[in-house]
Amino acid sequence: MASWAQQRRLIYGSSVTIVILGVAAVIGYLSFYKAPTCFDGLKNGDELGIDCGGSCVKMCASSFIQPRVLWTRFEQISPGILNVASMIENLNVSGEAFRAPYHLKLYDNQGILITEYDDTFTIPPGRNTLAFRGDIDIGSRIPATAQFTFTGIPDWHRRDDPLAYLVVIDKQYSEDNAGSYLTVKLNNTSVRGLGKISVYAILYDKSGNAIGFSRTVMDGIAAGGTAVAPFTWPTSHHGAVVSTDVLRVVE
Repeated sequence: MASWAQQRRLIYGSSVTIVILGVAAVIGYLSFYKAPTCFDGLKNGDELGIDCGGSCVKMCASSFIQPRVLWTRFEQISPGILNVASMIENLNVSGEAFRAPYHLKLYDNQGILITEYDDTFTIPPGRNTLAFRGDIDIGSRIPATAQFTFTGIPDWHRRDDPLAYLVVIDKQYSEDNAGSYLTVKLNNTSVRGLGKISVYAILYDKSGNAIGFSRTVMDGIAAGGTAVAPFTWPTSHHGAVVSTDVLRVVE
């Protein structure tokens, strides 16, 4: 039978061994364990999919509504030069897509391709926007139709509208024989300044058809400040414009 001294040494040795094994286990755990992140290519943590949903900014495919193309139009701004725009509807109130990819084709009245191009654009949260491209050179060809197609699923992220406090406080449209003009006055009612912004203007006729569109890029608007976005078309619309719309996007 072991003496009390032997028992005490055994207990002490066992305790030391347990402590050493515990420390080794913690060190091993810390060495090999990697906390879940939104960029590790795995579905872990509170994610609803691989690196999406839960606390991740990226939205899973099941969490957003696909954007819808409402119309695609082109406008001749000078001989052989066009502006082309597609109105995109976004019903995702807190969802924004950066660099949404698309392909656009222009055809003549015989269905023959005139030109095509690939581009990307930003879809702001909870608002419609334009996929716009200006100064497209088609030479002497005469366009008849334009076709817009998304070439991939936009990369959606959760975001509140950064321009919720940017309001249009005045719009003045005029035209003469030399051209058409729209002046838009914007007010940043936020306590924070805004950076670079794209402002799109759309002109509509009495039937609700978009007959003109353009873009102005603004460097920013100070907190509580106002700014004017000017738009000019080199041709008159001959009294056909009955309403205008203004869309804003953070660049």
